[in-house]
Amino acid sequence: MEAPAAEGGDEDTGQQSDSAPAQEGDDDTGGRREAAPAAKGGGDTGGRSEAAAELAAQEVERERIERRKAEKAGPIDAGAKLSGTAADLLAAVRAVESGQKPPATAFPGPEPAPRRPAPAPAPVRRPDPVPAGPPPGPGPDAVAAVARVLTEGGAPASLAAQTAETLGEEAPSLLREDPWRLLRVAGVRPEQADGFARALLGADGRPDDERRGRAVVCWLLEQAALAGHTALDLPALLTALTRYGVPDPDEAVQSALAEGEALVFQDALDEPGVPVAPTGEADGEGEEEERPVRVLVGLERYALAEESLADGLARLITSVPKQDGSAAEWERASDAAEGAAAELIRAVAGHALVLHTGAEASLAEPAALLTAAHTLGLRAWAAAHTPVGRERFAARVAETGATDPGTVTTLAALLSGAHGPGRDPDGALDLDLLIVLDAPQLDVEGAALLTESLPDGARLVLAGDPAVLWSAGPGRVFADLLAARHCPQIASRRPDPGPLGELVSGIGVGELNQVEAPGKEIVIVPVRDAGEAVHRTVQLVADSVPRAIGVPAEETVVVTPGHGGAAGTRALNAALKERLNPGPGRFGGFDPGDRIVHSPTPGRADPGTVVTADGDGLHLACAGERIVVPQDRVARSVRHGWALTAHQAVGSRWPAAVVVLPGDAAQTLTRPWIYTAFGRADRHLSVVHGVEQALPRAVAEATAKPRTTRLPALLRPQIPTAD
Repeated sequence: MEAPAAEGGDEDTGQQSDSAPAQEGDDDTGGRREAAPAAKGGGDTGGRSEAAAELAAQEVERERIERRKAEKAGPIDAGAKLSGTAADLLAAVRAVESGQKPPATAFPGPEPAPRRPAPAPAPVRRPDPVPAGPPPGPGPDAVAAVARVLTEGGAPASLAAQTAETLGEEAPSLLREDPWRLLRVAGVRPEQADGFARALLGADGRPDDERRGRAVVCWLLEQAALAGHTALDLPALLTALTRYGVPDPDEAVQSALAEGEALVFQDALDEPGVPVAPTGEADGEGEEEERPVRVLVGLERYALAEESLADGLARLITSVPKQDGSAAEWERASDAAEGAAAELIRAVAGHALVLHTGAEASLAEPAALLTAAHTLGLRAWAAAHTPVGRERFAARVAETGATDPGTVTTLAALLSGAHGPGRDPDGALDLDLLIVLDAPQLDVEGAALLTESLPDGARLVLAGDPAVLWSAGPGRVFADLLAARHCPQIASRRPDPGPLGELVSGIGVGELNQVEAPGKEIVIVPVRDAGEAVHRTVQLVADSVPRAIGVPAEETVVVTPGHGGAAGTRALNAALKERLNPGPGRFGGFDPGDRIVHSPTPGRADPGTVVTADGDGLHLACAGERIVVPQDRVARSVRHGWALTAHQAVGSRWPAAVVVLPGDAAQTLTRPWIYTAFGRADRHLSVVHGVEQALPRAVAEATAKPRTTRLPALLRPQIPTAD
């Protein structure tokens, strides 16, 4: 068996791979994660790094989900056939597909929508305190035992550490009992797991094995999550199972549900073209009144996170914020501000959840809110997606004349406890107001942990640019909330300045305009092929931009659609390193001075540089913080970083950006990707252009494809729509 790819996909565009059900593909907003699990090591000179604390926080979140699972109804006995609602749901969908009436028992009539609850919420269970360090990785003996099983099955021994991390201490026995468990290791594909199973089981490793069917169900759901979906439509899942050689897709789904490896849901919709089920008998004629229903299957991890998020948001929206400051004081604060900043302050005065939309220049408005909140005596904090975003927003706050612009952190540091207000005795964040920047980057798991961490009576502002790429993880939390209109929304009218602002603003509404750039703010460099694209990119970064624009190479970022290909990040970084920091790559392919991007967890990408390396690992400097990545984690969590994908670059900006559009990327370009990539430049943008008319076509037509999420359906019965 060949070794699986090192990443979940070569393209950052999140385009549908052949592993995902046909209609469940996504655009670049899907943000492909790395296939290898995130590094759990690392630390700073103070003994505890933000990355380590964040991983510990994720362990706490997993424990919370396990507790929530225990509160559900009792599990179905392992191996048992489904009965009741789950089986009826499957039968209903099959009946709809065959043109028959589905059984009425599958879809009971809708319950009346509950009234808006009185503002006296039940006690909320807070996350447990975050442990001091990351959970320990597998020991050498455990890795060696897994390597022996992998080798026996013809799989590369290099997968041993990753497999031991994924499956735990019992990995060797689990793999012998069910070789298709190897599919749980990121990067392994069904055909590779099939070969491993045949080597271990011989003739018993058949395509119709029940274990294989369950494993492929879970693998498809995980691939969908990598593309941003929190669940899959059941018909799409059944079709995909057929495509991957599962003889009885219905039986495979039933087995996965019975074993508790997946969950099934029905969500009522008001849309045509979805399975329809009866809600009851009509009077007199015997005809049945029908309503549209969507049947979904999802991994319990994301399903429970999305339910927890919906509960937390409902608690916020239906609660009354704590009376910090009188109405007159809030009114004076809003009167002292201008435009959308005044509207934002006024909305926050009376609501626990407020959404704020706008581009980079609009950050002045949340900055004004943070300063006003401090003036009113609130314990107010702001959290950005990246360290670069944190520093940029702190500078915005300082421009308001704030005496304490230091209450700005990253969301990861806030939730992990590495930096922020700390937590009160109940485990909630010790604050009155939280402003979350880069809100489109919130996935369902991070958002669930965030809402559960807020104390009763706190205010939450989610601020961001809805035109950028969505989160790397599953869900589209910010977009779902904007569409639902359950809370006040303040849209900034503050445009980004200059030719770059004009260009990017036009892209956001589907127009690629000709923009006057007298100061060479925008330069188009046409190329014929990928080789020329790499050559011209290196020339721009190393020579042309520093000489003509005055921006040094270390302050210029290169953005390209994917990791693979002749003009992907790998090829570009190799060429840029050879020109800008040549060296033998003595430390796992890295040398001191190399620009890198560190991904301690999926969805995070912190730019930095290599400082040195020793027995402790690779020493990095990321936004002023010193981080040590252990040697066994380097290959999985550190890349060269002169060239990034758009999803790695989101949340950060540089004085100059070179966006590379090779010809083979023409079919993968989308408006959100182009908007995000072009928007990474502050002063100068060079576009290495090899896609001809595909660029204006993508801007005009290739909008973000929808993600399948359950958040709107979960919120609908709990929250009244805001006028």
